Amino acid sequence: MTTAHPPVPPAGSPQNDPAPASDAGTPATEAGSGRSGYLYRKVALHLADHPNTILKVGEITRAIGAPSSGAVFEALKKMAAAGHATHHRDPHHRFQITQAGIDAAGTLPPAAPRTRGSAGGSRQSRPAPVARPNGTLYHPRRLGRGWDVEELRRLRAQQVPVLLYGPPGTGKTAMVEAAFPDLLTVAGTGDTVVDDFLGSYNPIPGGGYEFVHGPLVTAMRDGRVLLVDDATLIPPRVLAVLYPAMDGRGVITIPANGNETVQAVDGFYIVAGHNPGVHGAVLTEALASRFTVHLHVTTDWDLARALGVPKQVVAAAIDLNADLAAGKTVWAPQLRELLGFVTVRDHLGMTAALANLAGIAPDDARDDVTAALSRHTGTPITALALGKR
Repeated sequence: MTTAHPPVPPAGSPQNDPAPASDAGTPATEAGSGRSGYLYRKVALHLADHPNTILKVGEITRAIGAPSSGAVFEALKKMAAAGHATHHRDPHHRFQITQAGIDAAGTLPPAAPRTRGSAGGSRQSRPAPVARPNGTLYHPRRLGRGWDVEELRRLRAQQVPVLLYGPPGTGKTAMVEAAFPDLLTVAGTGDTVVDDFLGSYNPIPGGGYEFVHGPLVTAMRDGRVLLVDDATLIPPRVLAVLYPAMDGRGVITIPANGNETVQAVDGFYIVAGHNPGVHGAVLTEALASRFTVHLHVTTDWDLARALGVPKQVVAAAIDLNADLAAGKTVWAPQLRELLGFVTVRDHLGMTAALANLAGIAPDDARDDVTAALSRHTGTPITALALGKR
């Protein structure tokens, strides 16, 4: 499950970003032919035909023969919110396709879930699983009034930064990958340096060096999302490179490249991940204060059961997580380990899968895991090992 504080802000465009006056109220998905997504696809494909050009709303409207510049503007803002386009204000509203937009080939981003029910209440239908870059599916979870993937996209549109925290293996990275197809990632460690964000000089064929910009610079220039995974393992003096990009100016300088200045464009967004209790993870006040929403991510036990994890194993995991929270043990399996259990069971059988789940626990938690699994499954368990020849 996921919980967040403070409440997720409502969706919508910033008040200082009015649409062009012409037919501004026309729904973007219904203009043109009346088919859902028709105008959006025409707009997206036109931008894809001009990948190196930043186009004005009026230019796009005339080129595709749309009856309403307001409807085109709404479609463009939807593209920008999904990371499929960058939105420039200089001072005219201009848009350019991103690589994620090219990859989407004009596909309309997933719509916000519809509600249904009687006057006594309503409930939201569960959205379909979302494909991650590696091809695996992410199953959206409840968050506030909606679903996590959609709410993260809303928070990006409103420029409300999010810090995800919780045990490793609960799906923090998977959630961000599902929400943002234009994602760039920096995997934090104690050895992460400023160059990992800004870039460095690399040798070129024939001799000499050239400066290759890092993921922070790319995300700022292309209007993409940057995930700083395990951010609290990164030394605070290194993390400070992010702070100018996150304030109201959205500007950084690169001292190593002649004090080059980089200005963030619309769509740029930073998400960070934190694993409390992991050795070396320190959430400083300076880092925490940069993120308006701190989102606690825990394992979805109902999802684990739905994905084939036996209820007895889920029950053991729930007990172990309660002991972990109470300080009675130092490790408990999360969704990642439980899905691994299902894979091992399907290949090696139930007994081997239980033994493997016990075996992957840290040494100082293995007895606790073995006892919980044995208690709930009624099976004597030892860590997985090779037998006799």
